[in-house]
Amino acid sequence: MRPTSFTHIAKHTCFVMLVASALVTASANAQPLDVTFDTYCPPDAEAACYGVAEVMGLDPKGDGFLAVRSGPGTAYPKIGEVYNGERVGVYEVRGDWQAISYGNDNRLGWVHKNWLGNYIP
Repeated sequence: MRPTSFTHIAKHTCFVMLVASALVTASANAQPLDVTFDTYCPPDAEAACYGVAEVMGLDPKGDGFLAVRSGPGTAYPKIGEVYNGERVGVYEVRGDWQAISYGNDNRLGWVHKNWLGNYIP
């Protein structure tokens, strides 16, 4: 077995610290939900636990985005944005609002159902 150099250990330690820092920053930037919902899907589930939908119908001359909120209603703060053509996971419905996961990091939030379509259960 070849001896490990100090430089190799230092580079490895810096890499580990960089990854840990990125994870802490990502979770610190995540906005907590005021109204939570369940995203758990048991491994032995025989039915789909959630669906997929596409963001659509937003006016490109308007805001150009669909506000993602921390709860099902406009009284809850905006915590993110989704855009025409983006696909989101859909978990729960409360009135006109749907609980979604969105983005590469699967953030969670609520959006108005009028702007979701092309559902895949």
